[in-house]
Amino acid sequence: MAGFEIPEGWTAQAFRFALDPSPAQVSMLESHCGAARFAFNHMLGAVKANLDQRAAERSYGIAERDLTPAQGWSLPKLRKTWNQIKGEVAPWWQANSKEAYNTGIDGLARALQNWSTSRSGERADAAVGFPKFKTRHRTARSVRFTTGVIRVEADRRHITLPRLGTIRTHESTRKLARRLGAGTARILSVTVRFTGGRWQCSFQVIVASKTRPAHTGRSEHPVVGADVGVKDLLVVATPDGTEVGRVGAPKPLTRAQSRLRAAQRQAARRRGPYDPQTKTHRAPSNRWQRANARVGRIHAKVAAIRADEIHKATSALATSHKVVAVEQLSAKNMARHGGRRKRGLNRALGDAAVGRIRTQLDYKSTWYGTTLVTAPRCFPSTQLCSRCGTKTKLRLRDRVYQCRNGCPPIDRDLNAAINLARLGDPTTWGTGTGTDSGSAANHRVGDGRGAIQKTSPTATSGAVGTAGGDETSTPHTTHPGVQGPLLREEKLPEMPGVIQTLTFRVTVTPEATD
Repeated sequence: MAGFEIPEGWTAQAFRFALDPSPAQVSMLESHCGAARFAFNHMLGAVKANLDQRAAERSYGIAERDLTPAQGWSLPKLRKTWNQIKGEVAPWWQANSKEAYNTGIDGLARALQNWSTSRSGERADAAVGFPKFKTRHRTARSVRFTTGVIRVEADRRHITLPRLGTIRTHESTRKLARRLGAGTARILSVTVRFTGGRWQCSFQVIVASKTRPAHTGRSEHPVVGADVGVKDLLVVATPDGTEVGRVGAPKPLTRAQSRLRAAQRQAARRRGPYDPQTKTHRAPSNRWQRANARVGRIHAKVAAIRADEIHKATSALATSHKVVAVEQLSAKNMARHGGRRKRGLNRALGDAAVGRIRTQLDYKSTWYGTTLVTAPRCFPSTQLCSRCGTKTKLRLRDRVYQCRNGCPPIDRDLNAAINLARLGDPTTWGTGTGTDSGSAANHRVGDGRGAIQKTSPTATSGAVGTAGGDETSTPHTTHPGVQGPLLREEKLPEMPGVIQTLTFRVTVTPEATD
């Protein structure tokens, strides 16, 4: 089935509003979310039973053509099977919208597709396991509507959804209502989700003429590089070394740790839904529910503060500059290993949400006509000296870049931002080797012939370290009468305050020594 194609000149965007449903509407929302979970679990059980049946028949030696027909994994095939059996397995299905069951079946189809592509090696991301059954207590309550009456009311304080009726919103919907009234927006779907102690709805919309706001002025620096970090969320600099801006990390989770710790300890003292002694589920106490609601509200506030700061910073970058260069970070891999040894670092990475910067810049640069340049993962923006291009190994706790060629010290993040800015401006970027010569593996030619992209140890004397060790089939000798390579040192051209030594090999034969 072909997916929806966004028309030329239109852009996808989401509008989210907090809902204020009545008690009856809350009950209906709970019912719809439960129906989506039921459809997911029932069809997953049917798929598992079909796979097990076919595997058992194969073990009996039955030919492939005589096996039980396979259950298709696509959304149309799963939905067709559900429509055939819903009268028997769910006689109450008419109490909810058909979109509730379609939500669960669509989630199952996507999960099975991800597992299939991951098993065959076609999925580039981390490995995905076989889908698991969803439980009531650990599954997010969510339902998605794609058909039926989906409308933003004219009073800009209510929305209308299928089978749920008109629901009041906590905030005004004027931003979306204005576009819908002008004909420059079209609603594709709406998702209702319970998060942070509130019911919220997200409208997936395509909008026309998404451009930079007229009141936003362009910066005098068209090309900048943005370094993302934990201490400072963003450090923005130009190719010539000018620091344009520095946005400190908000660290909302760190500030809320004392309140969160007290709330979690209070919730741990209450009687929860799981009894560790009998290993069974039980009805939770009202105090446990109130304590966990308090924990959820704290987390929701932390997430809201973090999202607000990141959106403001990325919007300012995308609207003020013509070219923005950032590095491609894999936050998941950065916080994957280490256990208790990296607990503090992993928490800081999660608090800063470094992975969201590039994601937001990706679509905001399309909105506002900004060119986004992404550095490859092997590009050592932090380790390269922005003055001479020498590569120097730094530890994570080193906040000042000390070049091993003797260049003046510079802030670590500012140095990385300058290198990224030069990567986004080809007229000011060299090759990154410090000698203006191409290397076997750099950001322009890729990985070359598989060269190792590791940094050599930092020399303690301030000079460039010399190569050492024995190379295969190349015996080392310094005797002039024996055939083989000799080592000779030559001084590079004089540079103020910089001592450089170049070591190279010269092959000397016995005839040449005469």
